[in-house]
Amino acid sequence: MPDLLFSQNYFEIFSLDVSTHPDLNKLNENNRELQRLVHPDKFANSDESEKRQAMQKTSLINQAFNTLKDPVLRLQYMLSLKGIDMNGETDTAMDGGFLMEQMELREKIADVRTQADPLEELDAITKTLKTTSKNLIAEFDQNFQDDALDKSREVVRKLQFINKAQKEVAELSEQIEDELL
Repeated sequence: MPDLLFSQNYFEIFSLDVSTHPDLNKLNENNRELQRLVHPDKFANSDESEKRQAMQKTSLINQAFNTLKDPVLRLQYMLSLKGIDMNGETDTAMDGGFLMEQMELREKIADVRTQADPLEELDAITKTLKTTSKNLIAEFDQNFQDDALDKSREVVRKLQFINKAQKEVAELSEQIEDELL
């Protein structure tokens, strides 16, 4: 494997086009193949330089794979390819309507145990969040294609809220299911 790996973007590493919806099967297949080629165990009898390079390649491949398989991280990475750094962001202004929706959603999640069927309520919330996430990714895709990077960044920030809510709902569902057993 040539050192070209270190000069490629994450999509190129896996022979994928830059996309909001990369072929996840191809991502998994190419990840397995790359891991097979560069895994440090293959270089157990090599000199220290080759071992270190195998570790660096494996680390890069793992980071790239984890980034591309996670929708929010993938979109953040796509923005980074255009020079937008979401990690160092200090701008916290956000659409007031969206923030109100998030506050209402948080209240709904907090009150879910008072519902007749909390798991059914959580399922409904999950479906709504999945639809919202899907719509935001489509919105990001359009903005990104139009090179409307500020709008794309705003969509990613909204997706971060949705992603966090999805995790909270999943954890709460698990807690309630465990309590019912």
